[in-house]
Amino acid sequence: MVARRVCAFVMPDGRMCRAGPQRDRPYCFAHEPERAAEAAEARRLGGLRRRKEGTLAVAYDLFGLDSAEGIRRLLEIVVTDGLSLENSIARLRALIATAVAATNLLKVGELEERAAALEAAHRPPERADADELGGGLLEGPDR
Repeated sequence: MVARRVCAFVMPDGRMCRAGPQRDRPYCFAHEPERAAEAAEARRLGGLRRRKEGTLAVAYDLFGLDSAEGIRRLLEIVVTDGLSLENSIARLRALIATAVAATNLLKVGELEERAAALEAAHRPPERADADELGGGLLEGPDR
């Protein structure tokens, strides 16, 4: 079994940094003293990117691509922005690619709806409780 190298930096609470060190160095990129300025700039840019993502998500009403609605919203944004560009081959290609993606999204949505309808049609009817049918359990010798 090969031991995994870890960064030699010790956190203020006494824990070791668990990142892998750079090649032939004891520290990871974030903790390498010689690269402190570069690491600080990388952290700054990362924060700007996250902030920009949040701002754009609100401005465009786009909160992810994990649903058909999110993908549909992105395609609407692409078409709107694409149509406002000057006419060019690149613009036409982008619009065609968006149309193809939208068509595929519609196909998938339609297939999902059809599958759900088929599943519902072939699902056995749910059994009603005896109380809902107007009777309960009969007690005594009659039953």
